Amino acid sequence: MPDRLLALRDNQRRDRAQGIYSVCSAGPLVLRAAMAQARDDGSPLLVEATCNQVNQLGGYTGMTPPAFRDFALALAREGGLPADQIILGGDHLGPSPWKAEPAPAAMEKAGALVEAYVAASFRKIHLDASMRCAGDPDPLPEEVIAARTATLCKRAERAHCSGPAPVYVIGTEVPAPGGAGGEEPTLRPTAPADVERTLEISHAAFCREGLEEAWERIIAVVVQPGVEFGDFDVHPYDRAQARRLSGAIAGRAPWMYEAHSTDYQHPRALRQLVEDRFAILKVGPWLSFACREALFALEDVARELCWADPGRPAVPLRETLDRAMVNNPIHWRSHHRGTAQEQAFARRFSYSDRCRYYWTDPEVDAEVTQLLDVLRAPIPAQLVSQHFPLALDAVLEGSLTPDGRSLVTHAIRRVLGHYAAACRP
Repeated sequence: MPDRLLALRDNQRRDRAQGIYSVCSAGPLVLRAAMAQARDDGSPLLVEATCNQVNQLGGYTGMTPPAFRDFALALAREGGLPADQIILGGDHLGPSPWKAEPAPAAMEKAGALVEAYVAASFRKIHLDASMRCAGDPDPLPEEVIAARTATLCKRAERAHCSGPAPVYVIGTEVPAPGGAGGEEPTLRPTAPADVERTLEISHAAFCREGLEEAWERIIAVVVQPGVEFGDFDVHPYDRAQARRLSGAIAGRAPWMYEAHSTDYQHPRALRQLVEDRFAILKVGPWLSFACREALFALEDVARELCWADPGRPAVPLRETLDRAMVNNPIHWRSHHRGTAQEQAFARRFSYSDRCRYYWTDPEVDAEVTQLLDVLRAPIPAQLVSQHFPLALDAVLEGSLTPDGRSLVTHAIRRVLGHYAAACRP
């Protein structure tokens, strides 16, 4: 397959509005849906893991970069997606998991992290050394960030030994890995002068490390286009507000941006982002949110069928999920504020979808497996109409089998379809 990421950059240089969406998830249901979407579209699928999610120590998924690679490729084989359609990426690769340690120790571990990703054939590498480590000044000077970024790039280049060389993304006008917390959405796009300064300082740092050739493989800069979401609010894209930022990259390398937190944007806004040179669209929580919505709807379907047939087992998915979150609040406590009732609502329905961290809990996973097993047979059309109205037409025309797993996949692919349409040339 041609080098899709470098070709994408070249298309943006020629003012051809084309993009690629990046699926930031380790959830098997989400990844299977994304692979089905890419298979049917005949398009590349960019799948990314973050430094906290997957690292040389296992991360919160328990997977190292080679393990995540093997996991993703196994799902692809299972779903009939050719391996050469998958691009693996690493997001926010830097010292974030070890920022409580002094910078030398944290950066040494960050370097090992980057090396592990590159050695495992991850192609797209987002280098992010923006976070302060123990003892660092506040704010961290831009020159220090750039120097640390170049150091990480040097480790990445050293780790590459076969296959296409890695391509890089720099910059970090985004929330910390894992989400923005409970604060209000950010409203202001990155200032064009800040983009220029980031590129100038970073280029000088790369040259000091002898990384001129690697600099030519930088494909995008992460910026804030003015899109964000919090627990209950989504700030929509305003292309007029972002016009100066869009123009700032039009006349110089790398000719395009990477946009994080594009979840929950209107399909029209997603297309406008691509047209305005935000050519890499990151999506994660919206996909797991859609998956959670569908699983909750399936629980309601199972309850209806249980009422009609007392021999069917009930599946208390909501209660099991919430119990897992309450018993281990590490992934949501700092994000969901307010009263106990408000926190309980946010645990289930927040746009930040912190419950995505709990689907691998053994009890929760067992409930999901049971739910999908219970609803393996076709679900009556009346219940599809009641609980999955957006899937009803596909069921009635025969293009969608109304079983539990297919309905969950359909819900996730509705979101993916918006991104696929936005990214087409």
